[in-house]
Amino acid sequence: MIHQIDTTDNIVAFRALAEVTKDDFLTAVIPAVEHLVKQLNEINFLLVLDTDIQNFTAGAWLQDALMGLKHLGKWNRAAIVTDSDEIISFTNGFSYVVPGEFKGFRKLDFNKALNWVEGNIDIK
Repeated sequence: MIHQIDTTDNIVAFRALAEVTKDDFLTAVIPAVEHLVKQLNEINFLLVLDTDIQNFTAGAWLQDALMGLKHLGKWNRAAIVTDSDEIISFTNGFSYVVPGEFKGFRKLDFNKALNWVEGNIDIK
């Protein structure tokens, strides 16, 4: 399941717990991202992974990919917060293949990730 995290109006943030399904994306993530795009014409996104990546169903991955492709030119900043070195490395490499900035952060650095996505700090 995915829960939206209350944040400032210029980002959408979520926490993933247990199994993440297609319906989680259709009912929580996609509507929030669509609303943000209509308001700001860009996407600032934060996802905290409090579950293993293997707990994302195939339908969840498909909806994630479709959302990303639909708004390919709208991505501004996206952070994934996890303690997985592999996911952090993968996220950091994403900036080289798609528009926008993508960064992985450790769970200990949640506030740093949130401030970066909100545009309050720059990280090189």
